[in-house]
Amino acid sequence: MTLDMLVIVIYVAAMLGLGFYGMRRARSREDYLVAGRNLGPAFYLGTMAATVLGGASTIGTVRLGYVYGLSGFWLCASLGLGIIGISLLLAKPLLKLKIYTVTQVLERRYSPTARHASAAIMLIYALMIGAISTIAIGTVMQVLFGMPFWMTVLIGGGIVVAYSTIGGMWSLSLTDIVQFLIMTIGLVFILMPMSVSDAGGWDALVEKLPASYFSLTAIGWDTIITYFLIYFFGIFIGQDIWQRVFTARSEKVAKISGTAAGIYCIFYGLAAAIIGMAAKVVLPDLANVNDAFASIVQTSLPDGVRGLVIAAALAALMSTASAGLLAASTTAAQDLWPLFSKRKNTSESAHVNRVFTLLLGCVVLVIALLVSDVISALTMAYNLLVGGMLIPLLGAIYWTRATTAGAIASMALGSLTAAVFMFIDGLEANTPIYYSLAVGAVSFVLVSLCSEKPAATQTLATTES
Repeated sequence: MTLDMLVIVIYVAAMLGLGFYGMRRARSREDYLVAGRNLGPAFYLGTMAATVLGGASTIGTVRLGYVYGLSGFWLCASLGLGIIGISLLLAKPLLKLKIYTVTQVLERRYSPTARHASAAIMLIYALMIGAISTIAIGTVMQVLFGMPFWMTVLIGGGIVVAYSTIGGMWSLSLTDIVQFLIMTIGLVFILMPMSVSDAGGWDALVEKLPASYFSLTAIGWDTIITYFLIYFFGIFIGQDIWQRVFTARSEKVAKISGTAAGIYCIFYGLAAAIIGMAAKVVLPDLANVNDAFASIVQTSLPDGVRGLVIAAALAALMSTASAGLLAASTTAAQDLWPLFSKRKNTSESAHVNRVFTLLLGCVVLVIALLVSDVISALTMAYNLLVGGMLIPLLGAIYWTRATTAGAIASMALGSLTAAVFMFIDGLEANTPIYYSLAVGAVSFVLVSLCSEKPAATQTLATTES
């Protein structure tokens, strides 16, 4: 365990060091928020993949593999398909806009009111994304090192808040590429083969697990469709993802490297599901299935190697936590703070953005201490985001008759419907996303048709200029 701790301490020190190095490059708002819009292919691929593959994607998919088998990979697959979709369909027009937030598109198409209303939804989503991975960081450290959960959350989350605040997107891009490499080596090339070997090999998995564990649909078509609706479309409209798209040096980088990142996410999901299956054979009677990842790491790996894999897990979690935190601070500083600030252009200062990152980092830590289940929390975040913002954003892109009144009605009623059915049917139910999208679509169309037609209609294509 001493050797494991040494490996993890070296990893944490490296992340903080990269954070300070990133600070030297984050001198302007554009540097701090979108890395100067200057990331090349390798950095872009690494930062995009590392952003998506966080707590729910890693620990959550291992848990799903433990419970359902290979079909647990659909969570990561939906995220990966979303990355491929946004890279091929939206990257080009998004890069031409030269903006910082998702909500700025709604302002250009509708009005400042639509931007501010959507910013509130986006802020909640981004804070939850940051908190989810912080919870997972705390869970891993608690199980492996026997520390109290509150302490592991504050230590692990505090490190993320520190390097995110210091260097912004440059720090995140530098740490993400290292975290991407560690994740790939630690989970795909070390933990997966060693856990399968500890279970007796692939033939032993086939012999000891039910046949359903080797079906790609055992998790249920209703769940697969729900994952697709929530995570595929959530990727299309998430601030944390758009902010990564804005960092690309060119359209070619965004398309090719983004597509490669999406494909990587799909295979990563398969690897995580197989790790969960091996854990089911090695540790068939876990009291809490959420501990499947940490438990198989502790059981199957020797000292030193265990430390590297723990570092890989922390890399996956920290990359997504930092992405959510920076997305939250960007939304707050760029979309909401100008409403309350008497001084003009304060949101253009890197210092102001650093202050918001630090303050909202503290909020993320508090949320992480109050919430426990990472997949339920992730589902809640995406339900609110997709239920509230997907329809108005699609309307902004494709429907010239859409109005500000229709967009705001759809955001309000869609989010409210998602919240109500999550309360009635539970966080993991499929109904919230279905009902919220239906209510959002109907209200968007009806209110838009009943309100005054926009004087000058635009879509995303016409706002590129």
